[in-house]
Amino acid sequence: MSCLKLSASFHPKVWGSPKLSPWFLDAAEKIGEVWFEPPSDVPLLIKFLFTTENLSVQVHPEDEYAREHHNGSNGKTEMWYILRTDPGAKIALGLRQGLTADQLRAASLSGEIMDLLNWVEVQPGDMYFAPAGTVHAIGAGIALCEIQQISDVTYRLYDYGRDRELHLDRGVAVSNLVAHEHADLSKCPYFRTSVVEVSGTTTLHSPQAPAILICVAGEGLLDGQPYGPGEAWRLDETSALVEASADSRFLLTYVPTR
Repeated sequence: MSCLKLSASFHPKVWGSPKLSPWFLDAAEKIGEVWFEPPSDVPLLIKFLFTTENLSVQVHPEDEYAREHHNGSNGKTEMWYILRTDPGAKIALGLRQGLTADQLRAASLSGEIMDLLNWVEVQPGDMYFAPAGTVHAIGAGIALCEIQQISDVTYRLYDYGRDRELHLDRGVAVSNLVAHEHADLSKCPYFRTSVVEVSGTTTLHSPQAPAILICVAGEGLLDGQPYGPGEAWRLDETSALVEASADSRFLLTYVPTR
């Protein structure tokens, strides 16, 4: 079998949403994240996120810092593919202007950081890349698919007065303090991701195997197995037969050979 569906786990969050369709069944509680079990040979964590409140302003370290300070952990570079938005929904990606470390720390303590972030209004189909070190926040009213290094090292800089720990010393230490500049996902050493549209029957080709194929819209058969939105599949070959009974959209992601 060339395609194996990955198992998913559901994680309630206070900022989550019970409205998970069409990717999953709607829930009785607020679900913030749906995680897929990473294949051992594709070290990427795939998540679906659902927000009804702003997430904290945060930053993730690069590999070298994470390994030194977190018992050999990886850093965390990530990307987001926007699935659904409420009107006016935004994300923050980087800083609007360059800051010193002291300025970032002071702004995080005062809340002024909210005015110093590069806020972007988002729409379904948008894709954003957040290399480690990028100060960022995901706003309310968004459903998205996240692809990231396998790591849970997160430093909160600002959390809207919620009763959760901040990590100002380490967060400031790893933050990119220059004004935000577009980063090129095609040069990311941890993963490469493309959007694949399928209508009817076609052979899907991957630049590399193994890879992960994430269905974000549509349904049909994948190498003879039923697929639908909100599923992630491990591909162990560089091609797979897709028979789409409804026009389909996938994210195809893999770890590039170094």
